[in-house]
Amino acid sequence: MDLLEGAVRAYAWGSRTDLADLQGRTTPTEHPEAEIWYGAHPADPAMLVRPESGDPKERSLLAVIDSDPVGCLGASTAGTFHNRLPFLLKLLAAAEPLSLQAHPSALQAAQGFAADNSRGIPLDSPVRNYKDDSHKPELIVAIGEFHALAGFRDPARTLDFLSALAVDEMAPYVDMLGRQPDEHGLRMLFTSWITLPQARLRELLPALLDGCERHVAAGAAVPFAREAATIVELGAAYPGDQGVLAATLLNRVVLQPGEGMFLDAGNLHAYLSGVGVEIMANSDNVLRGGLTPKHVDVPELLRVLDFRPIDASALVPEGPAPAWFDTPASEFRLGAIVFDPAMTAEVGEVGKAGEVGEVGKVGGTGEAGGRVPVGADVALPVGRPQIVLCTAGRGLLRSGDAELEVPRGGAAWLDAGDVVVASAAQTAEPTCLYVAAAG
Repeated sequence: MDLLEGAVRAYAWGSRTDLADLQGRTTPTEHPEAEIWYGAHPADPAMLVRPESGDPKERSLLAVIDSDPVGCLGASTAGTFHNRLPFLLKLLAAAEPLSLQAHPSALQAAQGFAADNSRGIPLDSPVRNYKDDSHKPELIVAIGEFHALAGFRDPARTLDFLSALAVDEMAPYVDMLGRQPDEHGLRMLFTSWITLPQARLRELLPALLDGCERHVAAGAAVPFAREAATIVELGAAYPGDQGVLAATLLNRVVLQPGEGMFLDAGNLHAYLSGVGVEIMANSDNVLRGGLTPKHVDVPELLRVLDFRPIDASALVPEGPAPAWFDTPASEFRLGAIVFDPAMTAEVGEVGKAGEVGEVGKVGGTGEAGGRVPVGADVALPVGRPQIVLCTAGRGLLRSGDAELEVPRGGAAWLDAGDVVVASAAQTAEPTCLYVAAAG
């Protein structure tokens, strides 16, 4: 087990304070920090903190895995995922909305990557759609309150929202969805909007924003106050952008700390604000749909979008510590452990290190949802590569006689062969650890 130094990604929508505050660094930072990558993605792998190493290249997690994939990943993970770490773990801070985007399925990614290669489009080209041949299911878990647009809303609710705005210029589009209030009607309406001529867009968007402002002004008790306020904010940030229209069709989501949201292939979404832990398949494939000056490939976006309405209810981790978020992703699992100083019950060891090799089948007496007293020891799964991320307090990892402290905002890498027990330093605040493991 080794400490990891994550790769900081500076994007315009990031924060100059949030991630630095989490890690105890000086603020404001020179550039907006949007993400810290803890993984082995070729674009920006994390680095193992091994001071004894003379060559910095030897400290790259990607290089370490490449040098001994079976030893690092375990035979099963290495064989299933072609000697690659199958997930990418991130800390994410959105001070401004991200672009509307969707991710391809595995088949779509393979086809799209091959097509881009056949056209000779460089990997770093701004008009390239596919950076790799992998799909990108992802799970976001809120550290603080987290706001997002995620997946197409039930058409009946969308019709209620658009009708409540009472915008005459929107009437033909409300009628369009009303005639076919299902995924096919959503596809037809979205396609109409994203291909709208600029002249028509210049008429429609101001009318929509006026309607949203009137709705918000009527008071917080109106049924779609939050949705309307979001459209007003997006319209101000992205004037003349078709994505503002598309945002009216999506679920408006608020996650409380510790709650998660899973996004599968084809789900159109945009993170609006907040700090969270994000885990995904080890891919960087993004198809944008608006709210951005970047390249939007409309035909390719329409090829990958899934217009079926989704239930955007929050996920919570289940079971004893580590408590796992239930998702269909085969590449990763994410579990939570909260060491709570307010809990005083007598607790022995939670699970027995090395007892079970299956992720999610660690026995013990941990509280539901992964909350345990500070004095508890929690056995982590064995036989799978893992990254342990600390978002509050100070975590302690023990393997044999070795002990590793993971500070707030820090992370540690565990080989598949490591047998590790997690605990917490005595602090006044809870210690929260997120355990990312290969699926």
